[in-house]
Amino acid sequence: MTVVDVRRLAVGYDGREILHDVSMSVRAGEVVAVLGANGSGKSTLIRAILGLVPPMRGGIDLFGVPQRRFREWARVGYVPQRLGAGSGVPATVGEVVASGRLARRGMFRPAGAADKAAVRSALQDVGLLDRIGDPVSTLSGGQQQRTLIARALTGRPDLLVLDEPTAGVDAASQEAFAAALGRFATDGGTIVLVLHELGPLRPLIGRTVVVHEGAIAHEGAPPEPAGHHADPGHDHVHPHADLAKAGICEWAPADRTAAP
Repeated sequence: MTVVDVRRLAVGYDGREILHDVSMSVRAGEVVAVLGANGSGKSTLIRAILGLVPPMRGGIDLFGVPQRRFREWARVGYVPQRLGAGSGVPATVGEVVASGRLARRGMFRPAGAADKAAVRSALQDVGLLDRIGDPVSTLSGGQQQRTLIARALTGRPDLLVLDEPTAGVDAASQEAFAAALGRFATDGGTIVLVLHELGPLRPLIGRTVVVHEGAIAHEGAPPEPAGHHADPGHDHVHPHADLAKAGICEWAPADRTAAP
């Protein structure tokens, strides 16, 4: 089954086109990483898939349904880029994670035993069950991001979409992400995530999609790391170098002045 199907998509802001003629699909059970430099359009692609920005042209289907008619959003869990989970709201870890159940049970139905069990299970998955009653503002940045992943998991989605979940977080949190996402994938979940570095998530990823200048430059197996730091959990991936090394030249900016 195809979970995400993007066809000849164009997306822009204020009349300026960011994505051009993008097509990609994600099958059920796949783990797909979207790679690219800052400003390449990879986060815009994710936001378009989620319906957060409207397409200028092209189409998107979710679970075989045109996105404009898709209503089963409880099947989709979303973890945004480094949202300040504790900023401005005096909520506990458990309360933030419990908000991920609203799409399942409805806004006005009180939480039941199944909801409470899902919250505890999700926090167990990300290694934060012992912080369930603590204010989110007392957590580190990496722990706050783990809280947001737990919030997405607690809704028991079929598709999990994550936008740079490991950016700027500590190695322990990256390992916790990898373990939680590994369990989700083993249970048959589908994952699409934007990454700058693969790190401990590398063994989970079955396919990478490289976005360059608003278009898909390459699809294939995860690239080999261009270099390793002393900490094996922080092997930064430089897709342009990796693809050039692999003999794939699409990543390099084209010489637009050259004759065809």
